Amino acid sequence: MQWMTRVKDFFGVQDMTVGRPMNKLIQFSLPLLIGNLAQQLYNTVDSIVVGKYIGDTALAAVGTAGPILNLLLVLLIGVSTGASIIASQYFGAKDREGLSRVVGSTIILTLVSGILMTVVGYFTSPLLIGLVAPPADVAEGAIIYLKIIFIGMLGVAAYNIFAGVLRGIGDSFYPVVYLIIACLLNIVLDVLFVARFGMGVAGVAWATIIAQAISGVLCLIRLVGMKHLIDVNRRTLTPDGPITKRLCLLGLPAGVTQALFSMSAIVVQGLTNSLGTAVIAANVAVMRVDGFAMMPNFTFGTASTTFVGQNIGARRVDRVRAGVKDLIKLALGTAGVLVACILLFGHGLIGLFTDTEDVITIGIHGLRWLSLGYIAFAVSQVLQGAMRGAGETMVPMWISIITTIVIRLPLAYLLAALTRSEAWPKGNPEAIFASLLISWLLGMVMTVITYRRGAWKRRLPEYLRG
Repeated sequence: MQWMTRVKDFFGVQDMTVGRPMNKLIQFSLPLLIGNLAQQLYNTVDSIVVGKYIGDTALAAVGTAGPILNLLLVLLIGVSTGASIIASQYFGAKDREGLSRVVGSTIILTLVSGILMTVVGYFTSPLLIGLVAPPADVAEGAIIYLKIIFIGMLGVAAYNIFAGVLRGIGDSFYPVVYLIIACLLNIVLDVLFVARFGMGVAGVAWATIIAQAISGVLCLIRLVGMKHLIDVNRRTLTPDGPITKRLCLLGLPAGVTQALFSMSAIVVQGLTNSLGTAVIAANVAVMRVDGFAMMPNFTFGTASTTFVGQNIGARRVDRVRAGVKDLIKLALGTAGVLVACILLFGHGLIGLFTDTEDVITIGIHGLRWLSLGYIAFAVSQVLQGAMRGAGETMVPMWISIITTIVIRLPLAYLLAALTRSEAWPKGNPEAIFASLLISWLLGMVMTVITYRRGAWKRRLPEYLRG
């Protein structure tokens, strides 16, 4: 397995405070991109199996549960983001003791947040599904799916948070290896539970949580085994007050941002549901393709946070600007290729999820609307990631509030009202995608302006000041 050792050495823990920024960013981003794509395979394979083996109603049920699940994942997003930022800064400062306390506090928070979300999510699933008022047959499957996912929430929390810490200290290799293992297992279990055992939507949910739990355990084992960097023992496995407070303060805006995206999606899901099952199913297919198209953007955003965080910790602010410029180039180039692929192969991509021609047609139109937005979103993610790495998490949150609440929601309903016709008495479904595109474009403009103002660069954490 000599090739495996070479790959591990090339993509191992990256100290981004030294060397050429572009080389370091590519080494860090490639496995992270593969991991993000594998993560997206979870939901995509679920949707393909459900759409092909069960039908459009079941596909709509899984899609309806998605935005609600994402809303309740905000706690994990917050903990993961805060832990990643602090870990990257301590790693850059070469502070072993501080980094060990970050890891210990994060493990405790993961346990608490996972249990809390299981209890809250399981018992409120029927109420939450009722908020978006899907058709009765769709609602039944959505509730079943959501309840089972929440049963395995501790495993979901473990992977997302521990992988965030590993990425913060520059390790993007092992999380992707564990995720690929889990993804392959998820595919096998999906087909086994649904096609062989006929478990329906429930089988898809059980396959997902089993695979996620395995990836979470593997990430924890990796963290505990990194004895050359951190100490995980009884002393460090206790909540550290200042670190926990800072972790929450940094992570809260990221959690709020994710909550706003999810709340917006839930409200828009209500509009989507009013347009009929075909539109719901098409929207699910579009969002699955969208998930893959977005993965490079999220990858470069995470790389930006880690790069800036490590260099802020090492007091190498001089490297930040060069690294961000390199990431912008990578992000725009990748987004351009993806947009071209979507425009060329849109019919085949939507056809993976359904054989219904009306659903495919709606889905293709949706992808065309969103294509330009992927380029704008690439810029936003890199620049907002840089702000977060420097400890400025409030600005991205406010941009999200403006784009999702002030702009996107009213615009979606307004455009739907303006496009009512005999064919679409409650509005043309393209209004949903057009409103999302406009919000992305305006979000990019606001992000570029706030980044160029540069106030976020002065946010050096107090505990790193001499």
